[in-house]
Amino acid sequence: MNVDTPIRSADISAPAKHGAGAYFACFRGIVWREVLRFLYQRERFFSALVRPLVWLFIFAAGFRQVLGVSIIPPYTTYVLYETFITPGLIGMILLFNAMQSSLSMVYDRETGAMRTLLVAPFPRSFLLLSKLIGGVAVAVLQAYTFLAIAYFWDIIPPWYGYFTVLPALILSGLMLGALALLMSSLIRQLENFAGVMNFVIFPMFFASSALYPLWRIREGSPLLYEIARFNPFTHAVELIRFALYGEVGAKIDPTMTPVQPGISLDGVLVPLASGELLDLTHLVVVVVCTIAFLGAAVFAYNPSKGLIARRGGPGGGNAG
Repeated sequence: MNVDTPIRSADISAPAKHGAGAYFACFRGIVWREVLRFLYQRERFFSALVRPLVWLFIFAAGFRQVLGVSIIPPYTTYVLYETFITPGLIGMILLFNAMQSSLSMVYDRETGAMRTLLVAPFPRSFLLLSKLIGGVAVAVLQAYTFLAIAYFWDIIPPWYGYFTVLPALILSGLMLGALALLMSSLIRQLENFAGVMNFVIFPMFFASSALYPLWRIREGSPLLYEIARFNPFTHAVELIRFALYGEVGAKIDPTMTPVQPGISLDGVLVPLASGELLDLTHLVVVVVCTIAFLGAAVFAYNPSKGLIARRGGPGGGNAG
């Protein structure tokens, strides 16, 4: 072709749009990478179980005689302290696994591996969501392993609870994982992760209903009770607690006044055919926080607008 011949626009083909097969292959590759990393790092698997098992086998044995748990939904009778804290310990697994994923994101950014991921010809939101789902899949596997061990410690929810808890685990894992993604965009170096542990993870866990009922927290400290009420981790734990017994939220009889303390947060109440009210606050808070955290994480990793852009592009390195 003569150099003077004008080039028609049709001669320059635009990049072809990726089909569903390409998206699935990308999704499978990212998720499988997370699973392989988990399988080859056995110490990560055991370390994720050591913390909740220590609470279950050691601390719970000592607190059993000190902390009494009254009859509160979803429980229909008095329960041992070990039974009460089991949903909180499952939440601990999800929380620490999410922060482990955050740590791996920071590490990948420092080594340059994240650059390979973020420059892939797919929407950045899809890439981050795929990585998030991969981390949640690993966390769910760890949670079910913990439930299997707890079974031999006589912590046995209804048989259907092992199935109904799965959506709660996925939703809670997505919320905590999205928060971890957002945090990974804020952490500049691996050395700063210890500060995150002290100022984010531990306050979220201890200022929640994971270890103590909300009504008991209110008796001890009204301020801490209010903090726990607005802690997203509290709602994740309560969502898991109710899901273990095949429920979404507490059923409240409006004719009873006052409502049992620590149950309803006066949030999203849905009337039932029986005349009772179903409290969907925990479910709504988890879903809303998941969307908010994930949206903020996608914005933070935007190469032109977010925090990553201020650090030198997809790899997150400093520009200067």
